Amino acid sequence: MIQDYHDFLEEILIPEDQLQKRIAELGSEITRDYQDMDLLLVCILRGAIMFLVDLSRHIHIPHTVDFMAVSSYGIGSRRSEGRARITLDLNVDIRDRNVLIVEDIIDSGHTLQAVLELLKTRQPKSLTVCVLLDKAERREVSIPIRYTGFVIPDKFIFGYGLDIDEYYRNLPFIATLDQSQYKPSQ
Repeated sequence: MIQDYHDFLEEILIPEDQLQKRIAELGSEITRDYQDMDLLLVCILRGAIMFLVDLSRHIHIPHTVDFMAVSSYGIGSRRSEGRARITLDLNVDIRDRNVLIVEDIIDSGHTLQAVLELLKTRQPKSLTVCVLLDKAERREVSIPIRYTGFVIPDKFIFGYGLDIDEYYRNLPFIATLDQSQYKPSQ
């Protein structure tokens, strides 16, 4: 049986209204910075999908979207293993395009570093990063983040696209997990 999130919710770290306000601000910044440019948003699946959808609605210039899936977590793991595997690659050619990677969270930075290195070989005109959540205190490699939603503490979080064992992505807020109360489903 899947637990109700109330059983293990430690605290709501970022409520829905605060999330949506910051995402609108990011959309305005991106609109301003990419005026009259060919912009491609690259969503890193699965966690960034909610963020991408809401962010895209606040970018008021024409833009396109594509998707990549990258895994650095083992099954049931709560921390990145530090090795990135591309499980779904882009469908479009990014040569000479302005590419904005849309990511849900950056902690150690290893996964995103691997994505950036790969995409640079495809010769985009520009390659920048927009991240909703930055666990800066966990950073092990330098990542050039152009747009940051929130800097957060080193806690396990879920909601708004971020999962626990693939569940709870649908919550409209970001919460911290009380690991002593969470029981993985069978």
